[in-house]
Parts: sequence; structure tokens; C-alpha cells
Amino acid sequence: MTKYPSKSLIFLYYLTLDILPTMTIFIAELKLIKMNYFMKTKQIKRNLIILLFPLLFLYAGENSDFGKFTIARLKYNGGGDWYSDPSSIPNLIEFLNTNAPIEVYPEEKRVSIMDKDFFSYPYLYMTGHGNIKFNSEEVLRLRKHLQSGGFLHVDDNYGLDKYFRREIKKVFPNNELVELPFDHPIFHTLFEFPHGLPKIHEHDNKRAMGFGIFYKNKLVLFYSYESDLGDGWEDQNVHHDPETKRQAALRMGANIVLYSLIQ
Repeated sequence: MTKYPSKSLIFLYYLTLDILPTMTIFIAELKLIKMNYFMKTKQIKRNLIILLFPLLFLYAGENSDFGKFTIARLKYNGGGDWYSDPSSIPNLIEFLNTNAPIEVYPEEKRVSIMDKDFFSYPYLYMTGHGNIKFNSEEVLRLRKHLQSGGFLHVDDNYGLDKYFRREIKKVFPNNELVELPFDHPIFHTLFEFPHGLPKIHEHDNKRAMGFGIFYKNKLVLFYSYESDLGDGWEDQNVHHDPETKRQAALRMGANIVLYSLIQ
């Protein structure tokens, strides 16, 4: 005899689909040991600070990743290669699960702004070399997501800058991209970067810069420019970067993820 979930469980499941972004962000923002200790000591032991993922126990199947913190790669239109650096996010996830006080779903997700589950992913990563194009509905949905607790890391893979700046102005016409000072907590969350964003690859002989967009005093977007963190996350045999460069890129990536959760 087939066993079906009760009506109350079905109701709870669909209700949670609506509130999932808020619930996931709430879980991620739990200030274990008040998190002030986390920011001040930097001497973090994995068994002392474990973010409680997932806390949502619902009827969703044995293999469900429902409720787990996930890094989602943002797909976009316009012709740019949103899919570039394919080994980058898997390597960052592995680094986080090994070296940071957080457990991340072991596979990257890929999501478009118009996907039904777009709002289920509070952490988005966008990269590429070329054109980006957001239509009017995508602009509204991305703005809503970031103003509702979502976070977007945009990583310039060389050639993205002018297109990103054009499109993000549509999303936040009244919020400027501002360079973050070296003492901003994102550069000190878990690993220390006293001189700001690390320089991984040379392109135009410019220094690496970290920019942000703030909404109600909260950082909702971080833009890594002239750094190329994603290249540094890639398998070593792709760009043949020295291990010191790869570690710097991975550590900065970990800082960005953790800061987005505890700010």
C-alpha cells in the first residue's frame, strides 16, 4: 500500500518553498558563539563553529539537497561565457568544506534569473569574459532577490567590466559601486588580506580592487575586479598558477562566502 504524505506536510512543504530564501538566510546567519568571537579571534576550530545546515526536515525525498547552503552559478543572456572556469566552483566548495566552519553542498548549481527556484539560492556567483544582458523582468527579479537577503559575487574574468557596470546600473540605479577599504571585514573574515583583494592574474597592469553595492547598510554585491579569483580556483593544470596564488584565491573566496553569511 502506497504511503502518501499528510495534507499538513504537503501544506508545510509548499509554504516553505515560499519562505525558503528567508529561512536559509536565517539559518546561515546564526551567530554561533555570538559570531563576535568568530570575527575577533580568527582562531576557529571546525568542531566549535559549525553552521547548522540544514535545519529544515521536510518530506522531500532521500537524496534531496533541500535546505543546504549552495553556491549557485548565475546564467545570463547576452553572449558572455557565464560557464567559464568550470573547475573553479567545485574547487572552492571543496576548500570551504575542508578549511572553513561551514558545510556546503558538494556540487555547484546553475540557475537563471527567470528560473522558478531562483529565489531559493541566497548565494550567487557570476563570471565571464563578455557581454551581459538583463531584460526588464530580470532586472526586477534580481533587485528583489538582493534586497531580500540574497548576495551576488561578480568575478571579472577579463572583459566583463563594462557590460557588468552597464547592467548592474539597471538593477541598482541609485546605489553606486564603491571600492571597499582594506580594513573592510570581508578581507579579514577568516583569512587575513591586509592589502585587500589579492592579485591572481595580470591583464591591464592594474591593481586588484574589490567593489561593493550596499542596500540599507548591508553588502549585497561584491565585485572582484582585476583579480581573477575564478582562475585561481581552477585546477592547477589549467593556468599553472603557483600554489601560493591558488591558495590566496581560495582563501579570499572563502572570506567572501563567510562574510555574506555573517554580516
